[in-house]
Amino acid sequence: MSKEIRTGLLLDFYGPLLTGRQQLCLDLYFNQDLSLAEIAGQEGISRQAVRDALVRGERALREAEEKLGLFRRYRAQSGLLAKLSSAVEGGDQQEAQRLILAINALWDE
Repeated sequence: MSKEIRTGLLLDFYGPLLTGRQQLCLDLYFNQDLSLAEIAGQEGISRQAVRDALVRGERALREAEEKLGLFRRYRAQSGLLAKLSSAVEGGDQQEAQRLILAINALWDE
């Protein structure tokens, strides 16, 4: 997964933990694909201020994920749910029950 996509997804999970400026700059840069200069012009701040907000915001997102692991669990759960759907459609009750236990175990960590 590319850095841009991962950062955008982490922003979805942990954006409210950031300052307003960090959240806005990250959204404009990673989700709206604006350049530093475009963000700076739009927000009336320097390019350096935009860069600082991006660097600090990205660091805060990584630290939140390291501590909470919500994105990692979400990805793991999504994969297990896809397998569970296939097991249910295929009538494999034992596999379905095993996958349900695995999903529950993700949240017990």
